[in-house]
Amino acid sequence: MIELNRTNLAAGQLAVASSAPSTLKPVRLLQIGDGNFLRGFVDWMVDVANGAGLMNGEVIMAQPQERGIAELMTAQDHLFTVLLRGVQNGQPTQSKRLVSCVTDTLNPYTQWEAMLATMQDPALRFVVSNTTEAGIAYVEEAFVDGQCPANFPAKVTALLLARFQAFGGSAASGLVFLPAELIEANGTKLKKFVLQFAQAWQLPAEFIAWVEAHNVFCNTLVDRIVPGFPAAEAQALFAELGYQDPLMVAAEPFLLWVIEGPAALADELPLHKAGLDVVWTDDLQPYRTRKVRILNGAHTASSLASYCAGLDTVREMTEDPVVSKYLKQVMFEEIVPFVPLPDAERRAYAETIMERFANPHIRHELSSIALNSVSKWQVRVLPTVKDYAAQHGQAPAGLSFSLAALLKFYQCERTANGEYVGQRQGQTYPIKDNADILAIMSAAWQGATDMAQVASTLLADTRLWGEDLTRVPGLAEQTAASLARIQAVGIKAAMSAL
Repeated sequence: MIELNRTNLAAGQLAVASSAPSTLKPVRLLQIGDGNFLRGFVDWMVDVANGAGLMNGEVIMAQPQERGIAELMTAQDHLFTVLLRGVQNGQPTQSKRLVSCVTDTLNPYTQWEAMLATMQDPALRFVVSNTTEAGIAYVEEAFVDGQCPANFPAKVTALLLARFQAFGGSAASGLVFLPAELIEANGTKLKKFVLQFAQAWQLPAEFIAWVEAHNVFCNTLVDRIVPGFPAAEAQALFAELGYQDPLMVAAEPFLLWVIEGPAALADELPLHKAGLDVVWTDDLQPYRTRKVRILNGAHTASSLASYCAGLDTVREMTEDPVVSKYLKQVMFEEIVPFVPLPDAERRAYAETIMERFANPHIRHELSSIALNSVSKWQVRVLPTVKDYAAQHGQAPAGLSFSLAALLKFYQCERTANGEYVGQRQGQTYPIKDNADILAIMSAAWQGATDMAQVASTLLADTRLWGEDLTRVPGLAEQTAASLARIQAVGIKAAMSAL
């Protein structure tokens, strides 16, 4: 096979779509995060925009942890392949792209001086990150000159200090931060913790003023399913490509990046001009509500019922005649009407979600969606239930059923080793959630025969939901009735009766 490197790319020996060298002024991005998501999302988009001749984006990738892929990336000249597969507008689609916009990959724990040099580059303009949801947090640590901090906001503070010192705190040297961590107000929180470290480290007041006045911390919302390396098909794909790429990333075609920030910045990062669904806005909330309620809400509302019915993946949900009918009913009759966007826009988004759920190339395990389902139901489903009840006088039947299915899923016992397990078709399954939540659920189910009592006890427990759900009109009654039907005839028959 042909070796994957830039020499062979320039010689035209790598027969896959890629970007030609650009004569445009480079726009540099520091990317703190080397995982599948950023490579299949941000890097892919930058490369597409480069290929369209709209920009000359150069990405410096940095590992967020001591262990990462810097050595692997360096060994193949920072090149990797992104494979997109899925269904769009009812038609199967597939594409491959050799991403070449990454020009260097660093391990900041061993190459901290190179990280500091990157911050002193006048062409650097954007900082992108994905350090997991737990990454944007304040964990106290001391500043040690010449040493990479462990905490992510601490790293950012130290890096910004180096840039401030290099350029004398000029307005033009400020950076734009685009965090991709899946938490609300990610940019606002990152800035808060950077300033907290600056205070804790007793950094100059002039530095703090520069951070606040001349650096932009955007809140963002990202959406693309990126399963990662297609291990089961790797050898066949390598034979098709003509080269081996252990860093190949598989992803779905759909993507959305909503950035809450100054509109003028869109021209500096013109991804939207390449036909990519990148939205710059002054209000992220409607897009977040749309995603959380429709995509995440439909996942949470249907996954536990489907798992208890014997299904294992999201795709199986869309193929099962009973479950798919329930999913569509919940999606289009109970969730979509209460998303605060124009009807055509919210319905079109829901249609794309149904296509994404049915993607044959993505195996999305229901058991993984089921993790921490109590808090997920509270955030993703309960607001819709309350909006529906406020308009119709009672909770919706389908989403009430989803709460009954959740209670059934959490019908658990504690094992000798302290784990909690439920029963499905004669087999046990682990239930992963906060220990206090599992103890509450287990106690309510202990020896229970009256489903109305189980439902009322658990719905009234404010430790689970943050409020007494028996106060939502009709929710406790419908949940109890659904739970009784599930116990009597099984979850799929009860679902069919809806």
